[in-house]
Order: sequence, then structure tokens, then C-alpha cells
Amino acid sequence: MKKLKFFAIGLIPGLAIVFFVLNKKGASCSGYLPNSRVIAETLSKDFKYSDSFKAEMTALKIDEKFIKDSIITNGKIDFDKSHAQKKPCPDYVLFYPEKNPTYEITYEKCEETTALNTLKKLK
Repeated sequence: MKKLKFFAIGLIPGLAIVFFVLNKKGASCSGYLPNSRVIAETLSKDFKYSDSFKAEMTALKIDEKFIKDSIITNGKIDFDKSHAQKKPCPDYVLFYPEKNPTYEITYEKCEETTALNTLKKLK
């Protein structure tokens, strides 16, 4: 029982210190989840837009900045509809926003570029 007390006396303040230090630095573990990793890789590549994607952007009055900064950055990838293991370029289906999606994007993430293929407004 004494060992458990000493363990708790060290563990609780240690966890509190680690929590406050990491919180102050803005660290988070969310970047390790599959959705976050795929989106980060997608945003790091050059974007190529298909003709139908550009036409839909014009029709919906959406610009490239909104696509990158909002839809892709805050979107949720549907891994059930995606082909993440496809070679050489896996394709993904992304919904934005996560709850009650309004937009659906399909794209291929290749070695050097991201090819945005379709954009649909769901509502």
C-alpha cells in the first residue's frame, strides 16, 4: 500500500506538469489519425483540377482558397468509399463539413500532385 501511495504522489503531479507544458506549446495527438495524415499529405502537394471540377467550382461560386482552407482542411475522408491502397495513386472521397455534409470531393493523391476530380453539392 505504501508503494502505491508513493506512485500516486509522483504520478499525479507529473501528469499535471506534462499536461500544462504540452498544452502551452499547442501540442496535440490529432495529427496521427489516418484522416489527419491523409489531409496533411494532400495539402502538401500541387493541386490539379479537372475540367468538370473547375466548372462545378464556377457554378457553385467557390474559389481555390475555400477548397484548400475549408473543405479539404476541415473535411472528413470516407475510407469505406475510398481506395487508399490503390497504386500508383490512391483515390479518396472527402465530405465537408463532418456533420451534415454539404460538399463531396473525390480526388487522387499521387506522388507529386493531387488531382481533384469531382465536386458535388449534396444539399
